[in-house]
Amino acid sequence: MGPAARVAVAALAIVAACATGAPRPTVLEEVAPPPPEPEVVVERARVNGGVELAWQRLGDARGRPLVLIMGLGMQLVGWDDELCALLVARGFQVIRFDNRDAGRSTRFDEAGDPNVLQAADDLQKRRPLRPAYTLGDMADDVAGLIEAAGWPAAHVVGLSMGGMIAQELALRHPGRVLTLTSIMSTTGDPSLRGPSYETSAALLVPFPADRAGFVARAVGLARTLHGTAGVFPLDENRVRRQAARAFDRGPSPAGTRRQLVAIWASGSRRARLGAVRVPTLVVHGEADPLIPIEGGEDTARAIPGARFERIAGMGHDLPREVWPRLVEAIAAHAQSADRH
Repeated sequence: MGPAARVAVAALAIVAACATGAPRPTVLEEVAPPPPEPEVVVERARVNGGVELAWQRLGDARGRPLVLIMGLGMQLVGWDDELCALLVARGFQVIRFDNRDAGRSTRFDEAGDPNVLQAADDLQKRRPLRPAYTLGDMADDVAGLIEAAGWPAAHVVGLSMGGMIAQELALRHPGRVLTLTSIMSTTGDPSLRGPSYETSAALLVPFPADRAGFVARAVGLARTLHGTAGVFPLDENRVRRQAARAFDRGPSPAGTRRQLVAIWASGSRRARLGAVRVPTLVVHGEADPLIPIEGGEDTARAIPGARFERIAGMGHDLPREVWPRLVEAIAAHAQSADRH
């Protein structure tokens, strides 16, 4: 069973559990969330027929242009300030931004809140889905953002769903991509091993509407997605801080569901990825419980000349201990492309 189908089955299981009174996946007890922080100052770019993206530029204008694309339901603050600072120190000018339907960017509320149960059932039974948009539309957003930033092209780094969007960007707008780095992502091939039902269920349990509950839920999910115990410690304080910042900027549960349906509806990119001609780096953790390492291996096989870097013990997250290695890999990748 492929990744999308397994998540779909988990969605059905959650709904069934709620209907029968069966226990739902455990949520951590609430802890005191961090105090509010100053609002991230963003610019706004109107792209792709009127979508407004909230974005932030970091670093010297003379730096190599680098765009960071975040994953499902995540906001620009998911790219840690210190990680961005490390990239700036290696000579990049960094743009991080909120995808459509996340953070301060345009929300597609007029498209409605999708019935994930119905979408999961349609996916299982191979009926057509009716997404508000596709990953291709989200890639077009990024192409517009690169243009709005005044860059002819940029180095592009995508994480999880962001890696899927980055792959689509390289296919749809190759002239906008100097290098591609796909992190903990996949081709979308349905034959690949997917997450466990437990992991899928943990991902799909709704976040509470209150700040403390939202932060506690984020910590519980981070524990589920973290890698091998004892290899990299989970920095729960950092998770709480990022979750609190995301809550204060405005979560969009319906937007996350629309993004999820967009992933399901967009299908596999595997056959098309053979047309990618930009230098590509694929990074994946060996202990990723959400998108198993086969997703990264398949991506590297599908893209001609792609380099694959596996990280022992890393799950579906970026531990602080991995940052120096990741930054150096991205910098070396960009420098190698510069030489060619």
